[in-house]
Amino acid sequence: MEPVRPAAASRRRLLLPLLLLGVSGFFQSHAVEVDIKDASNATCLYANWMMRFLITYESNTSDYKTTTLNLSSSVTHDGSVCGNDTQAALVAVQFGEGHSWSINFTKTNETFQGDLITFTYNTNDTAVFPDAKRKGPVSVVVKDPTHPVQLNNVYVCHNADFIEAENVTQIFWNVTLQPFVQNGTVSKKESRCRADTPTSAPTVLPTTANVTTVSTTTLSPAPTTPPKPVENPDTGNYSLKSGNKTCLLATVGLQLNVSQDKPLLININPKTTIADGACGNTTATLKLNDGNSTLISFTFVVKNTSASVQKFYLKEVNVTLLNRLNGSVISSADNHNFSKWDAFLGSSYMCRKEQTLDISEDIQVHTFNLRIQPFLVEANKFATAQECSLDDDSILIPIVVGAALAVLIAIIVVAYIIGRRKSYAGYQTL
Repeated sequence: MEPVRPAAASRRRLLLPLLLLGVSGFFQSHAVEVDIKDASNATCLYANWMMRFLITYESNTSDYKTTTLNLSSSVTHDGSVCGNDTQAALVAVQFGEGHSWSINFTKTNETFQGDLITFTYNTNDTAVFPDAKRKGPVSVVVKDPTHPVQLNNVYVCHNADFIEAENVTQIFWNVTLQPFVQNGTVSKKESRCRADTPTSAPTVLPTTANVTTVSTTTLSPAPTTPPKPVENPDTGNYSLKSGNKTCLLATVGLQLNVSQDKPLLININPKTTIADGACGNTTATLKLNDGNSTLISFTFVVKNTSASVQKFYLKEVNVTLLNRLNGSVISSADNHNFSKWDAFLGSSYMCRKEQTLDISEDIQVHTFNLRIQPFLVEANKFATAQECSLDDDSILIPIVVGAALAVLIAIIVVAYIIGRRKSYAGYQTL
């Protein structure tokens, strides 16, 4: 395998490691630069990009966990080829303990376009998959969603781009790419991705021409406007399918409470959130991706409460906050030890009131108007709901009635005692 050349030769750059808040340790993410030469030693394919992977896998205890796989410091690009009018171009890289990634490109007379992306991860890598139940390489193949690019233009995308397939989320950013390079020189004409295209007017910086001078004789301080409270999040409807059959239903409003330099409330927008995940007989995972900046996954499992009774409950929640501009992880945390939202198998769980899930010291998830059924969905509808104690007013009614009766009885007893004393005092005067 031919190693990727170091940065000193302008063939590869290393970026500083990113600290994942809420997770112990550092994770390094490296930029990869691949420069493929043809027989005349001229550049025929050029690629420079960064990427990382979020992978959900089954552990030895049949739980589902999400791990992060980053490019290692040692990357090779064995098998990469230039391509021509009859052969597809191919970028292929190998890294870490048996992991690999590749994409092939086809072209027409006017454009080029990515075709298939193949990602293979090796669960024998115990540093990334310390307790994987399935051992060995696992491959995921997905169609590249990028639109065709003008031939002899270089494709550039600094913002993060996400591709989700099966149990893997692939994250790319700082991409510079041109297959089928002409005349050995990477083009200076750029085709930008949509995420890099500004959608709002640029901020006007203050200058002497647009700054109003305020008289210094004004002594009264300007009134301060109190911060506007964050409203409750909108309720979203999410579902998963296994084949053509709905296997999971969820209705929930989600809000994150992130405590970093100062507390920050983030409402999850259902209109920009995509649902993904996996269903099983005893385990189900719902993954929500809000605008490629917030990833939340909920894992449910089935437990036997007796020989003939089964219940499901929420066991694990994972939260990852990403930098929308470059795809870097701002904060990530998970909690594998929940025992909440339990209901009988075949029914749904409902809680209209706000609930709080403590993921870590820095991250909380607040839920509103929750209804969830991760197993045995029939006819695309929720089954009968088991309500949380917060919603169950039937418990409060006897308490209120009992308290009212106790007060009434106390009043009657006091009135009776007072009446008896008056009657006794009147008898003595006779």
